Amino acid sequence: MKAFRYFFKILLIFCVLTETTAAHASHAGPVKPNAAEKNGKIITGADQTDLYIGYLKGKNIGMVINQTSVIGKNLTLSVDSLLKLGIAVKKVFGPEHGFRGNASNGAEVSNAIDAKTGLPVVSLYGNKHYKPTPSDLQGLDLIIFDIQDVGARFYTYLSTLHYVMEACAENNIELMILDRPNPNGFCVDGPVLDTVNRSFIGLNPIPIAHGLTIAEYAQMLNGEGWLKNHVQCKLKIIKVANYAHSDTYVLPVNPSPNLNTEQSILLYPSVCLFEGTALSLGRGTMFPFLQVGHPSLIGKYSYSFKPVSIAGMSEDPPQKDKVCYGIDLRDYNTNIIHKNGRINLTWLMQLYQAFPDKAHFFNAYFTKLAGSTELRKQIEAGKKEEEIRAGWEPALSNYKVIREKYLLYR
Repeated sequence: MKAFRYFFKILLIFCVLTETTAAHASHAGPVKPNAAEKNGKIITGADQTDLYIGYLKGKNIGMVINQTSVIGKNLTLSVDSLLKLGIAVKKVFGPEHGFRGNASNGAEVSNAIDAKTGLPVVSLYGNKHYKPTPSDLQGLDLIIFDIQDVGARFYTYLSTLHYVMEACAENNIELMILDRPNPNGFCVDGPVLDTVNRSFIGLNPIPIAHGLTIAEYAQMLNGEGWLKNHVQCKLKIIKVANYAHSDTYVLPVNPSPNLNTEQSILLYPSVCLFEGTALSLGRGTMFPFLQVGHPSLIGKYSYSFKPVSIAGMSEDPPQKDKVCYGIDLRDYNTNIIHKNGRINLTWLMQLYQAFPDKAHFFNAYFTKLAGSTELRKQIEAGKKEEEIRAGWEPALSNYKVIREKYLLYR
């Protein structure tokens, strides 16, 4: 009997250890439990240097990074940290807003030499140069992708990842992803992009709020065959420790110049649709994505703001130097979105109804943001919100099923 009890205990311990190991493994290679996971705090992939520093030694490294690619309490840029640790970083690739994150939205970014490190910086957001060329990658053994996403399809870092993965696959270079939490990871909602409307603000059939981290999306790109010619990129993923999609995560660094508050990041998937209208969404103020309005709404709304030129944020914002009247979202309770997991459509529907010149409310950019022509038609037709949401099916539910296959965090 004692022998049986002893055997049962050994078997139970083995099962627990096996389950724990599986929970920390990714599809792209094993990641063993480490000290960072024991304190219960969310630890980004980049901060867990013990998991990948040895793998980088002896290799020529390229890095796709920006100002969000920080390590440690001092928020040191990862390229600076790795160089100090003796890693042979040879080149940096910068996305929209630039390597140091100080370029305005949509501003073309040129190649340069980084003043601090002396490294060549290749822009992946300049002169239609979205994808690294074979010459850009020459001499590199591995590329690191370490950029903070915000969970919205039209945030262009997803497209940068797509093209970097294609280039790595075509040139037989491994891609290491230092994963970071999605601050809107609790939300999976919105119309799924119709690929007829593909653009740099939406390449693949995912909803506005996709509910994935960068690493999970990378696995989806491979798994669904969405890269050009269905090429497969070799991935090595360093997961976030102690993270679940339902967690609240406050970014330590602004992900882009106009997402400068936690509130704006949480409202971005809902409010960015106004970029496809005549209205100002607060660019040219210190509260972008937290106020929406237009000069013609005077008398209908009492709240007002005035967009002006702000260097490094918005040099030429919509409705520049005009007093706009509309809604103030600075105190909106974002727990509502966290609780119901839905983007907010009410503001778009209400402001359309209040706008006097409805024929000029929307512009051509709206279709690219929405991902289809239907949302505009539904709002113009005066459809109710639940009717609009019904039109997102079955594509949205089908996406949720696909998403489950690639989740690294629950």
